Amino acid sequence: MRAVALSDNRNIELLNDNFINTWVLNTDMERLRDAKALDEMSPLTRIIIQGWKRLSPVDCLIISPELELMGRQPVNELPSRNKAEAYQLFLIGTLEGKRPGVGEDTPMPLSNSRRVVLDRIQPSAEVLDTFRTTDTDSQNYTIVRIDTTAFENGGTLTIDIQVGRATAVGSFDLFTGSSERHTQGSPQDALAQAWGIQPGETGTLTYQFDKGQVFQLRATGGWVDEKGSINAFRARISVR
Repeated sequence: MRAVALSDNRNIELLNDNFINTWVLNTDMERLRDAKALDEMSPLTRIIIQGWKRLSPVDCLIISPELELMGRQPVNELPSRNKAEAYQLFLIGTLEGKRPGVGEDTPMPLSNSRRVVLDRIQPSAEVLDTFRTTDTDSQNYTIVRIDTTAFENGGTLTIDIQVGRATAVGSFDLFTGSSERHTQGSPQDALAQAWGIQPGETGTLTYQFDKGQVFQLRATGGWVDEKGSINAFRARISVR
């Protein structure tokens, strides 16, 4: 890598001006990948594992401040000629939002973003976040917005949820994007619900829609849990 792509001063300048550069050893990646439980990995670790290609000696990963995988370039897959120029095009492509190298051979996107945009090219995504049991008399929600407007003729929205292993029980509701947030009592206008998912367990919400729109997935803790309890959840969101 240093003898080819990083031997070009233009690439070094581009990296220093636009990126925060760091590295992780592949031996550490093997150890981190073995820690598969949802609660055992930090958000940054999860996004690195998502982009890392097994058996690749060196992978260049571009990760946004929101912890989204924006680009991936295994060094062994650089073209045999003009490696430095190809690497420069890779860096520029990530800055332009083209997501080079993030395709079918990488795992499903996993991020902490609370907005998911689905289309026919990328009809599924994963979100990792936390929910909290209310510590007041008002309901406390983590809200993930799901944009399906690209599906003009409708489809079936499926959300598979895994709750982390902390003590809080998770409850999840699907609403239209324009629905007002309820803070008191049980929601009355939810499109789909999955309540009382126990720590370490899974649940599913399914909703068939006639025309693409924006939805809200709202996550909160159960009323019976200790106030202020926090747990993680993973939501696999897809449209068919």
